[in-house]
Amino acid sequence: MAHHHHDYNQIVIGLDGRTEFDVAGNGHLLGPGQGCLVSSDVKHAFGGLGSNTILVVNLAPEADSAQQQRVNELFQHPGYFQLSPQARQLVSVLSNEMNNNPDDELLGQACAHTLMCALHRHMALPSRLQARRLNLDVIDSYIEQHIGRKITVAQLAGCAFLGESQFHVLFKEQTGMSPYQYLLEKRLIEARQMLAHSHHSLAYIAQHCGFSSQSLFTQVFSSRLDISPARYRRLHH
Repeated sequence: MAHHHHDYNQIVIGLDGRTEFDVAGNGHLLGPGQGCLVSSDVKHAFGGLGSNTILVVNLAPEADSAQQQRVNELFQHPGYFQLSPQARQLVSVLSNEMNNNPDDELLGQACAHTLMCALHRHMALPSRLQARRLNLDVIDSYIEQHIGRKITVAQLAGCAFLGESQFHVLFKEQTGMSPYQYLLEKRLIEARQMLAHSHHSLAYIAQHCGFSSQSLFTQVFSSRLDISPARYRRLHH
């Protein structure tokens, strides 16, 4: 986890296992299909937890002005992101091609350009922001994978390649609730499932669903559903 920086932009995507990241003091744990845009000269560090594989694409300055424009737009909002299932398939194919032909520099450049263009399509560019709809399946997948951990609005916004303020506005328009309210509902849905279909303790369920303590879990659950977790379990188990 030695911090370092370099004079080129970098795309990093998890392929297998889990990798711990720190970019400009913002830490995150990446799994398969999750990635990070690291802007040039930004201090960062990463290290694998157990067996893991990541794809690292270093983007040198482009001679082609159109390509460089895409790079500049892509890195306007650097940070963490979650790939769609289609993008994950593309990354898998490209990484296999590069892995099987490590000495083919032209292939490597072509794969890097293809990956960059695919990521660029996921961005909400200003001209398309008005018509943009969020992919809630990607956001739901991210919440499901990290439900036991603290999840910030910035991390959810990263799934959509948006800044926090833009994401908050679009999310509220599309779902009728704030990202925080939506996340809380997901935690409570998971808690109700576990209360009804498992024998885990309330303390375990609280921790699994991302609540900092059993007492906070009981307070929030009772307030939102007008019934305590223990009574809910007795009625639904």
